[in-house]
Amino acid sequence: MQYNRLGNSDLEVSEVSFGCMSLEVENNSESASSLLREAYNKGINFFDTADLYNHGLNEEVVGKALKPFRDEVIISTKVGNVWDEDGSGWEWNPTKEYILTGVNESLRRLQTEYIDLYMLHGGTVDDPIDEIIEAFDRLKDQGKIRAYGISSIRPNTIREYAERSDMDCVMMQYSLLDRRPEEESLDLLAENDISVITRGTLGKGMLIDKPARDYLGHSTEEVEELQRAANNTGNPISVAVQFVLDHTAVASAVLGIRTKHQLEEITDAMNSPVSAEELDNLRSILSPKKYDQHR
Repeated sequence: MQYNRLGNSDLEVSEVSFGCMSLEVENNSESASSLLREAYNKGINFFDTADLYNHGLNEEVVGKALKPFRDEVIISTKVGNVWDEDGSGWEWNPTKEYILTGVNESLRRLQTEYIDLYMLHGGTVDDPIDEIIEAFDRLKDQGKIRAYGISSIRPNTIREYAERSDMDCVMMQYSLLDRRPEEESLDLLAENDISVITRGTLGKGMLIDKPARDYLGHSTEEVEELQRAANNTGNPISVAVQFVLDHTAVASAVLGIRTKHQLEEITDAMNSPVSAEELDNLRSILSPKKYDQHR
């Protein structure tokens, strides 16, 4: 497993990170904990969760599982969404007040004195951006967080934070099937020493084993063509992950892992890289699209 620095922080994250949203924590937390510890044993040191997932239970399971080696792992969580009282939905609350109080609940659930990476879980240019940045900077000064960033695909929002904050990363959707970040965001972030953490790296599973369908402006037939090319390399997981990591801005690819079999498939795939020629061939199959909104 390779490790990359996250922005200008002192955090070194594994090139594959564990997306904890996929964990089945409701009825089998012990199995989920075992899977998290196995991932750590296989070299994954970066685990991503959020206060929104499973009404906070996700954070509790992650924190308990990783507590025995807390100082050896990087934990990321997110803030900004508040569950309704009846638990039927949530509201967006990116205020400074909520960020400063929400962090304490995440710290409690994660059973830790600090959060390595704290991210705003969404956001637009209409949010109180300066107040949000002030809140993150204060938490960093207090030692409650080590680094901060945003989870967003909106180019206009990313530009604002890149210009106005000292954030270290942006989590965004990026894959062979969604190359919209290539138009502007990736290069902008690289120029500002802000790392990217990718989600959706496997294209909702269509880059490995899910049936093709129309996707973000690409027809089913186009998706099928890309699938065939990826499968012909003999290692579609490695193809998908290597593609995103090939950009200098990308530090880690977040992959949702549910089972030990999936974990083994992913870690084994990373030990069998594909060639630069194969990656170039895959890039040539579909033309990158552009964002229609939030430009």
